[in-house]
Amino acid sequence: MNADAMALVRVGEWTVGVVCDGVSMSSRPERAAQVAADTGAATTVALLRAGALPETALTEGTIRAARAVTALAAPRMSPAPPGPPPDRRSPDQPALGPSDKPGENPPACTYVAGIASPDGVWTAWIGDSRAYWLPREGTPMTLTEDDTGTHDALSAWLGADAAGPDPHLRSYRPHTPGVLLLCTDGLWRHLPTPAALRTRTTRGTDHLHTARALVTHALTAGGEDNITALLLPAAPRSHPG
Repeated sequence: MNADAMALVRVGEWTVGVVCDGVSMSSRPERAAQVAADTGAATTVALLRAGALPETALTEGTIRAARAVTALAAPRMSPAPPGPPPDRRSPDQPALGPSDKPGENPPACTYVAGIASPDGVWTAWIGDSRAYWLPREGTPMTLTEDDTGTHDALSAWLGADAAGPDPHLRSYRPHTPGVLLLCTDGLWRHLPTPAALRTRTTRGTDHLHTARALVTHALTAGGEDNITALLLPAAPRSHPG
């Protein structure tokens, strides 16, 4: 099962991306990740179109994504099973009821979102999915800090059993063209440093090829986790392309 999810939207000069990693110990982690990615991207794009600052759009996108994942933990009503109408069912036939098993951990996921434009790059995150700035020239850098504790245990996530959403924010104004990389731990555990990542990225504009090359490297290195890499190109106005 692939419990990673992503969303990518281009609106005007803005490129918005979201990457989420479903927490394996939770129920329906793949659903949590997809709902978070879709909700976060849609909210961020809508606010940018309305004139919001990137920081505001990312913060609200993260908060609404968290609410959407939390809502997945509410009891869901299963469709009625095939058979006679309810008033003619035998006593042992199930009626409508919650479809989540009691005692299951609620759906949960990590979250990292990014915005790239000629004016800079911005990122918001909760969990251990990461954002990197990888310039064509100059020093690459990690823009995020993992929400982890002892033995790299996850200390923050989106979900009904998480603390209130309090996303971290960071912005950076690059001086040369490059890419904002958003990825799950399935990638960065095999390429943990910005320098290692940049050695695997091309200097061209085929970002899909680059993303595939990163994923292929992680798989070749023995990666068994889900792997997601999303590249958002950015170039300052003084360096188009």
